[in-house]
Amino acid sequence: MVEREMTRISSKKQVTSIVAVVVLFGALFGASAANAATKSITCYKGSTSKVVKSAAPKCPAGWSTTKPVAAKTAPAASTSKSFTLNATYTGKISSLWSDSDVQSTVTATGTGTTLGLTQLTGSGSSSPASQDATISGAGTISDGTNTVKGIFDPSATGHAKDGAAPTSVDISGNIIVNGGTGKYAGATGTLKFTGSFPVSSTTAGTKDSGALTLTVTGTFTTK
Repeated sequence: MVEREMTRISSKKQVTSIVAVVVLFGALFGASAANAATKSITCYKGSTSKVVKSAAPKCPAGWSTTKPVAAKTAPAASTSKSFTLNATYTGKISSLWSDSDVQSTVTATGTGTTLGLTQLTGSGSSSPASQDATISGAGTISDGTNTVKGIFDPSATGHAKDGAAPTSVDISGNIIVNGGTGKYAGATGTLKFTGSFPVSSTTAGTKDSGALTLTVTGTFTTK
């Protein structure tokens, strides 16, 4: 009887111990699960994003952790335009000679590929000490509404065929396009020119005039 009671008590202790162990493991497991590090990921779908948090986070179906690449914006279309001249201007050059320099004004009308810019006006000067000299000048070509402006660059030169008047002068060089109005506003570019005109004045302080021929070729652009 005593032995049977001892056995019953021993079995009860074993059950209690097993229950205690189970409870202990359950407590440890629960504590581990509760204290497991929470991770987070960002999921993307189109332009939408959301954060998913869990011990082992996964994106829902249709979502991805890959961030979509932003669409590239197409560069703005260029609005610049190019214009080509191949024109010959004929007209009149009027000059005032002094002992040291010459001042001139020009009016001429163009033919050829003028873009409608048939009216040429300008002014120039030079200080010739020999048959060859640099010339400076500025002018415009116009259709009466729209204009293109330009100046001679430092390479522009004049060459007199003879050492004294009467003679003729050949001119050549580049025109730097530095603006315009109307549809040619903001014009830039480089044009080449060649031309000739006669010189008849032989006395300083006298006025001179003659026929001018000027050929202008090249391309300029507007923005």
